[in-house]
Amino acid sequence: MRRLLSIALLVISFAPAVVGVRGAETMPLPAPVPKAPSVAAAPMAPVWEAKLASFDDYAYERNVEALISAFEKSSGRKLVPGEKKKVGLKIYADSGAGMATPLPLVRGVIRALVNRGFANTDIFLVGLNQLRLRMTGYLPSLVTGETAFKGNAIYVLESGKFYDPAWFYDSPLPQRFDPIFAESQTKDFANNSSKDEDRKSFLATPLFFDADFWINLPVYTDHPILGVNGALVNATLWNASNTARFFRSPANAPAAVAEMSAIPELRQTWAFTITSLEHYQFIGGPFFNSLYSKSEPLMWLSTDPVLLDSLMRAKIDKARKQGGFENISEEIRTLEFAETLGVGSTRIKKATIIEVP
Repeated sequence: MRRLLSIALLVISFAPAVVGVRGAETMPLPAPVPKAPSVAAAPMAPVWEAKLASFDDYAYERNVEALISAFEKSSGRKLVPGEKKKVGLKIYADSGAGMATPLPLVRGVIRALVNRGFANTDIFLVGLNQLRLRMTGYLPSLVTGETAFKGNAIYVLESGKFYDPAWFYDSPLPQRFDPIFAESQTKDFANNSSKDEDRKSFLATPLFFDADFWINLPVYTDHPILGVNGALVNATLWNASNTARFFRSPANAPAAVAEMSAIPELRQTWAFTITSLEHYQFIGGPFFNSLYSKSEPLMWLSTDPVLLDSLMRAKIDKARKQGGFENISEEIRTLEFAETLGVGSTRIKKATIIEVP
């Protein structure tokens, strides 16, 4: 059976050396703690930025086309059908109505891909929860039967149909966690699995096995355990099974996101991330609260999910400060761990923002 091996946890490299003293006698130094293998820093990828005149289909379609064309020209990569002739879109709907990937954005991406030779039926969407996908307009209404995406398959990961038992993230974290931690996020998840099952999060394989490439379409909120709920999390925890276990042990969730984002098979087919700032939330997330949400007429495209999340962390912290709230905790190291693994960069002061007309 083929399986994914997890990368050594980064936290061991930050363990401090301790010297014990007994009277005038100095205890011998302990053996040095092994460090995680160093990874070369990821090159600084640019962020292409487009300004939206409005949030309707026409504005999104026009700006999506401009962003993708700018990416193709700069990278030399054409988003055309390959051997599999399919492409996947990882959407986000898990904060419910009001904080989901905008439908006009998804339609704009689909139109851009059709213009590049993909059949509409060969562009599929991947989401996590059936109820929330239906509430946000992705799945057909139970009343009218109408859907915003005719011809596009929508894979619901929580159905369990799209996980491959041969592909999983095998966590070296403890096998059992305190179910009282993060009760609101784990109350619907029974802690009755086997010890072996507790270690594994099965990965949804359609994005990296069934498609020539896939595009990440997150929405941004804050998160009490992960810090920023955005590009990295949408591609990892919200793309795998049995991830509620990490919220039962909050200190380990950031490392899990970083490790999963570094899995080669996931990264090889991950074309880039496109996000709209039509709506994002700066406190109280991931549960939607309109009182703490903001809107900016901007779209970003980048191959660096860490940089996008870092830029949004700065915006979230700024909004928090204006509202009299504390910044996202510096103890949440999700982005820094991912940077150490070469997934991207947190150096927003050195970021190259390319405005696309």
